[in-house]
Amino acid sequence: MSGSVAVVTGAAGDIGRAIARRLADSHAFVALVDIDAAALGKAIEMLGNASCFVPVVADVTDAPSLAGVAKRVAALGAVTTLVNNAGAARAVSLHDTTPEIWRQDATLNLEASFLMFRALEDQLKASHGSLINIASVNGIAVFGHPAYSAAKAGLIHLTRLIAVEYGKFGIRANTVAPGTVRTQAWEARAAANPQVFEEAKRWYALRRIASAEDVANAVYFLASEQAAAITGVCLPVDCGLTAGQAELAHTFSQSEHY
Repeated sequence: MSGSVAVVTGAAGDIGRAIARRLADSHAFVALVDIDAAALGKAIEMLGNASCFVPVVADVTDAPSLAGVAKRVAALGAVTTLVNNAGAARAVSLHDTTPEIWRQDATLNLEASFLMFRALEDQLKASHGSLINIASVNGIAVFGHPAYSAAKAGLIHLTRLIAVEYGKFGIRANTVAPGTVRTQAWEARAAANPQVFEEAKRWYALRRIASAEDVANAVYFLASEQAAAITGVCLPVDCGLTAGQAELAHTFSQSEHY
């Protein structure tokens, strides 16, 4: 994919950085978009300061800011891949979710992906490019974080809408839905509770927690020619969480059936 450009939002975080590193194997440039300039600079350092990585400071919830991003990345070459990875969740119950929390989560986790896609729509049409939205297993089933979860469910459906409406332009749109991923945020929880990963593993069929690299590999595949006939799908990268809970399956298998 000589001369091609990948754009990754939320690129300063663990998952965004892993995606950027993986996509550098198939793109001439990877634009790392993030609102935090300092964190973005650190991410570039961790990636090795390679010339293929281009930092772009921008607010993905602000349409005028994204117009500037579109101009910046167009100057690099043909944008063939857009990964909407930026997102965040607030750990509150539905009862404690205020209208402001609801709006903020919806804006960052759903609307921003729509705005970013529209900003790069023409470039993706021209390249017959690939869109990968990073959702969550929370958008598939109920695991808490209600405002975030509702937004991620909306993101999965938005991706299907794009796949159907923009397929005639050669654009493929897919979603990756991670489960628990071993990131710095989870490492902070482990510092407070050293057993947090062991406790979480029992809910996963593979008895392990996904890594940022696992998510990046799924993105790499969906962006590649190997996935040329795949669009409109949601690919869970969740070590089997959404397939069913092993603990419950064992319990039911030991019970009598009538």
